[in-house]
Amino acid sequence: MFDLLVHFITTYVLGFYLITTLQWYNYKVNRIIFHFHKLRWHIFYLIIPIITYIVAYKFFWIYLFFGLIPAVIFWFKKIKKPLKFTDRVKRFLLILGFIETINLVFMKKFYNNPGVSLVVVLSLAIIISELVEEFLFYKFKKKAKRKLEKINPKIITITGSYGKTSIKNFVYELLKDDYKVYKTPRSVNTIKGIVLDINKDLPEDVEIYVTEAGAREKGDIKEIVKFLQNHYSILGKVGPQHLEYFKTIENIEKTKLKVFESDRLIKGFSYNLPYKGNVLVIKNKIKNIKASLDKTEWDLEIDGQIYHFETKVLGEFSAINISLAIYQAFEFIKDISKLQEKVLKLEPVPHRLQKIEVGGKIIIDDSFNGNIEGMLKSFKLIKNYPGRKIIVTPGIVEGTDEINERLARAINNTFDLAIITGEINRKILCSNITIDKITLQDKSKLEKLLADVTNSGDLIIFSNDAPEYL
Repeated sequence: MFDLLVHFITTYVLGFYLITTLQWYNYKVNRIIFHFHKLRWHIFYLIIPIITYIVAYKFFWIYLFFGLIPAVIFWFKKIKKPLKFTDRVKRFLLILGFIETINLVFMKKFYNNPGVSLVVVLSLAIIISELVEEFLFYKFKKKAKRKLEKINPKIITITGSYGKTSIKNFVYELLKDDYKVYKTPRSVNTIKGIVLDINKDLPEDVEIYVTEAGAREKGDIKEIVKFLQNHYSILGKVGPQHLEYFKTIENIEKTKLKVFESDRLIKGFSYNLPYKGNVLVIKNKIKNIKASLDKTEWDLEIDGQIYHFETKVLGEFSAINISLAIYQAFEFIKDISKLQEKVLKLEPVPHRLQKIEVGGKIIIDDSFNGNIEGMLKSFKLIKNYPGRKIIVTPGIVEGTDEINERLARAINNTFDLAIITGEINRKILCSNITIDKITLQDKSKLEKLLADVTNSGDLIIFSNDAPEYL
């Protein structure tokens, strides 16, 4: 009986670790196998326990109660993104318990080693859980499709390597006073997130539905477009974001261009990638961008005429995103002066070059900016600031060593002090950043560190951020 209890507890301890990591990576098994960023966690909390159980199962209880369980409790309390007990997680834990119960009844009949049965139980739980979730998603997807068909709003879908959420928010702000507009919340940009949003929160009286499409695999955007059959598409800047998944820029471009393959497409807007049909490329229509720490202004060509726009939203990159939003809004609001007034009233998107002044210091919160081009543009914006400049960054999380080396060189040319957070790019950044630098593993200590090393008149930019599991 004691051996069965040990097996049951071990199963749930490892199952708890597995479902936590799966939740971080959108429940994609291949991602926690091939793209997990903290390999040592897998070694300590999964691989070593399994090997130990198989090799020394008769004495495993000692390791379980005095090693593994305390270690997992400590790990769980330390991580900043603990497991959320969603319906999916609860279903997984129930499935795990059901399979483990059957296993305990028949274990001695089929297995000579309980460690081997542990691997079988965990594997079956993940496989059966995936099958259950696929069946439930199929039902939810059909329900969402019926609701969309009933409401029949005009659907706008936005993608790009970066700036998707900003463009979505800008489109929403430009249209919301004239139409009943609804946008997907936060950074919801997967097919499952969109389906859930439609079933749960999409209003019955919405006229325009603004959606965001993200991708880490080649078919992701195609699947979203096939489901939504959007009427308008916007493709922002495309670059080497998520290169570890797509391998080449060409693969990224091909994937992003799928946003224009809707059978109901009325019009599409692309920053610089051309596409067949009624898709307008606007890169050469954006002119004379002037960006400072107070405002951004530029000229935009629309229907052969040049119009001037000004906004409180900071950054040269914002002019590109807002211009795409303007072109989209112009499909519904044919009054340029009205759009100019709306652009002037736009508020900065939180955590995207958001300026905050406190204690005599200027804080630039650019923590949601995770791409090399956007980060370099932000450096250009603050380069001429007369005071001391400090950057807090983990580097480019899903970028190559070459990209992070390029980032390091730009940091050397712009800042007086670099505070490097996280571990994923620490080695490459430290070896290439030549200015004063501080490495910080525990972000909970960042506030005290900044209080100690910064003074009134300093400018501090939070450039990109990364969850702790990266």
